[in-house]
Amino acid sequence: MASETRGGALLTVTVEIAPGELVDKITILEIKCARIGDPAKLANVEHELAILAAARDRTLPDSEALAGLTRELKTANEALWDIEDRIRACEARGDFAAGFVALAREVYRTNDRRAAIKRRVDDLLGSAIREEKSYAPY
Repeated sequence: MASETRGGALLTVTVEIAPGELVDKITILEIKCARIGDPAKLANVEHELAILAAARDRTLPDSEALAGLTRELKTANEALWDIEDRIRACEARGDFAAGFVALAREVYRTNDRRAAIKRRVDDLLGSAIREEKSYAPY
């Protein structure tokens, strides 16, 4: 889809999201800031992070409980980043043995943990928006 403009400015979309989704996105952008080396990509990430951090600061209360959940989310997202890097390395080597399978399983387990933390953020803050997941049990 081509970029569209409105009055010469690039189009952005404003939507309501659950607090857990906002905090999750911010932690992902913080990880990208630490791990992306390309200056142009980093500038884009820093720009988005500044916008979302400002929205967080305007709307979410500052509490130790939220800070703790934010740290947990960042840890889960860092783990996902590392797992994905290791999966891609296996792919590049054509190595689909037991290590690859273990990493693939770790992705969904870590994503389940991440979703649970996001739900705890939403519960803490009384969010009216709920992210729902529906997967076969394992």
